[in-house]
Formats: sequence, C-alpha cells, structure tokens
Amino acid sequence: MPPHPLLDRRSFLGHAATGLSGIALTALLAEQRLLAADKKPLRPVIQPEAPLAPRPPHFPAKAKRVLTIFCSGAVSHVDTFDYKAELIKRHGQPLPGADKLITFQGEQGNLVRPIWPFKRRGQSGKMVSELLPRLAELADEMCFIHSMTAKSNTHGPAENQMSTGFTLDGFPSVGAWVTYALGSECRDLPAFVAIPDPRGVPQIGPNNWGNAFLPAVFQGTPFTADKPIPHLNRPARLSAAADSKTREFLQRLNAEHAAARPGDSELAARIASYELAAKMQLRAAEVGDLSRESKATHELYGTGDANKIKAGFARNCLLARRLLERDVRFVQLFNGSYAMGEGVGNWDGHKTIEAQYNVHGPILDQPCAALLTDLKRTGLLKDTLVVWVTEFGRMPTFQKGASGRDHNPKGFTVWLAGAGVRRAFSYGATDEFGYQAVEKVATIYDLHATILHLLGLDHERLTFYHNGIERRLTDVHGHVLDAILT
Repeated sequence: MPPHPLLDRRSFLGHAATGLSGIALTALLAEQRLLAADKKPLRPVIQPEAPLAPRPPHFPAKAKRVLTIFCSGAVSHVDTFDYKAELIKRHGQPLPGADKLITFQGEQGNLVRPIWPFKRRGQSGKMVSELLPRLAELADEMCFIHSMTAKSNTHGPAENQMSTGFTLDGFPSVGAWVTYALGSECRDLPAFVAIPDPRGVPQIGPNNWGNAFLPAVFQGTPFTADKPIPHLNRPARLSAAADSKTREFLQRLNAEHAAARPGDSELAARIASYELAAKMQLRAAEVGDLSRESKATHELYGTGDANKIKAGFARNCLLARRLLERDVRFVQLFNGSYAMGEGVGNWDGHKTIEAQYNVHGPILDQPCAALLTDLKRTGLLKDTLVVWVTEFGRMPTFQKGASGRDHNPKGFTVWLAGAGVRRAFSYGATDEFGYQAVEKVATIYDLHATILHLLGLDHERLTFYHNGIERRLTDVHGHVLDAILT
C-alpha cells in the first residue's frame, strides 16, 4: 500500500516548519500587542493554601522583580535631570505668558536658573546636575522620561497616584497588584517589602504599600535595616532546639487535623499561612543581617557615614539589594519623610531649596548610586526593573518672597533602568523652561502600564472584581510606552 501523501518525510517537515513559524509569529505579535487582542478580564487563579505561589505572566516577561525608589516631597527636575539652557539664559526674567501666575502656594516670581551646574555624563553626554554627582556617573544606564505629568499638585493625593494609580485613598498599591498577579518566587520572605526612610514614613504612609480591596496577603511588609520586623526573636528562655521541636510538633498536629477534614480549603490556607509566617520569621532575621556583607560593600554604600541619616538610608539600600537577590518580587524604597516637618525630612523645597537640597542630595546620591552599581555588578540588573519616581516636579520660577520652587504637576522627570528598558535614552520633553510637558506627554497611568508590561502583564486585563466594577491599576487609562522598551 503506497504511503499517504501527507505523511511522507518532505511534507511532514514542511508542515512542521510552517506550523512552528506561525506559532512564533503569533507569540511575537501578541507580545507587541498587534493581534486582535482579547480584552476580557484576566484574574489570576490563586490557591487558598498557597496564595503567594508563583503564577505565570500573561506573556513572556523581561523583568522578574521590581525596585521602586520613591523620593518623597517632589524633587525639582530642573535642578537634577532636566537641563534647560533657556532657563539659564533668561535667569531673573518673568516666565513668558505667565504674568502673575498663581500656583499651589501663591504668586510666582521670576525664572531662576538651576542652582547646581549641569555637566555632560558618560558616553551619551547626558546633562545631569552636580547635585547628584555619583548618580550622574550612571546616566548611561538610565532611561529618562522627561514628560511625566500628575493629576494633583498636593503631596498626599499625588503620592497616592504614584503608588496606587488614584489620587483618592482606598486603592491597592502597584506592589500589591504585582504580587496578586504573579505571587512570589521566594517562599520564605514577604513577596512585597516596603522600606521607609530612616526619618519616618512618607505623607500617606501605608497607602503606598497597602492592599486596599485586594486580599490582605498581597500588602507590603514594611521594615528597615535598623528597624526589622518586630517580634522575630524567640524569648531568651526558649532554646533554639526547643523552638525547633515545638514547631515540628505543631506541624504534626496541623497535618493530623487537616487529614481529618479533607477538602477544607480555608483550613489548608490558614495552616499554610502560619507555616509561611514561621519560615519568614527565620529568614527575615538573616536577610537583615548586614554584617555578612564585606567591608568594601559597606564602604561602597556609605553605611558608616558620619551623617546618621545618610548611613541609615545606605543600610536600607543594601537591604534592598539583599531582598532582590533572594527573589523578593517587589521592593519599595523611600527617600525622604514628612515626620520631621516640611522641607526638613523631604524634598519639599518651597522656601530655601538650596539649603534643603544640599542636605538631601548627598543622602540620596552615594547609597542610591551604589545600589544601582551593585545590581549591575551582581547581574541582577538584567532581570530587575528599577524605577525612580517622585510625586511631581517643581516650578522653573521661585515663589514670590521665598528662595524655593512651588509644586508643579505639569511636567517632571522619572527614570528607569535595568530589565527591558533602553539605556542612555530620553523620552519626551518639557518646554524650554521646564514648566510643562510638551513632547510625548506621559501620565502615571502610562508608567504603570509599562511596569506591568515588562513583568509580562496586560494592564487592561489584570483586574479584580470589587463593588460591581472590574478594577485595575490603570483604571480606564494608560498606554505602554513602547518607545522606551528594548
């Protein structure tokens, strides 16, 4: 009997080749969002007994984990990363078209040039100011978005928007959405860690790392290098051996109890939660033990600096690296706090911006640059997305009667580095004075959509059903900033 024509060797190989190429093309088009996409909600399937178990992304991801560095108080873009020659040229003149302009704290005075000189950096020649000289040396690693905009000119609502996507309270943080979607690759540490500034928490405090209407297991766990998770250490009267035997006995009792009640998912979830807490109790103490790091590493970060606030922030940066290398999914690192009052503990430079920033700049600069350098040295930067943000920018003018710049949500700078983003690249622009975004205007919705995309998540489909609404991080807005992606 002659062979079937579709089963001869040549036909078989031909069909296989075209089939594989079709699959590859479909995957490529899906990743680039060029297919007629299904926009139905896509909620993760969460195991009650293991809510933080790793879950697959919607499509292949460039980043495995995220580090956000949030400078509270609104860093002035025109004094750091957004160079404006015209602002220098027209120093002391009125802002054109803005006669008697009233902003957040009142009437504006004349244009004021950058307080710190800008210089070309690296092979790219990117202009960055001398306020942050060590970060400036890493400009070739950064992808700048110079056309970011915010919806509020008030710190609290603007912080809310940067961390949750909404200016109002009551919405989950970015880190909570990410851990809800993806779970964690690390079984014995929190999936999401928030590291407040040594001086205290930012203005909206736990909103920055809260879960809101998402299950509580997805909220961030706050602790710092100098203030570890409380109640981790066993009582002094209890030996390590006795502690271990007690846990083993409890585990055996739990297993017998669960075996007598098969199919009780809530019981299984509670037992898993307690066991995870025990594992975290043991591991969290280890991850916070910075004495395991070399002397050279401590010197790189500046953990022994005479400035106690800088040394504390340096230890927090080192803690962040230790968490990331242990595959903690989302780490949120804060620089600046409202605990010490306006302008003292944060970047809110209304009245005396030069004096304030001369304090804040060195605290941020060396430790943050060391963290980025260390991530690159260890290879973590290849699959870690670093996102540096602040809640809005500052005016190119000084406030009347003051030596500082007022709030400005119309245009400011954020930058990204690491997995999936272009290096030594600038996207968008503010006008010639740095007052408002005019080229490729970007929103915080766009930033969040891009972060999710790099994690392999479709921001339009990642939802949680709450009060009759399919809620999502980007609400009904946002576009992935394709131009900044590799």
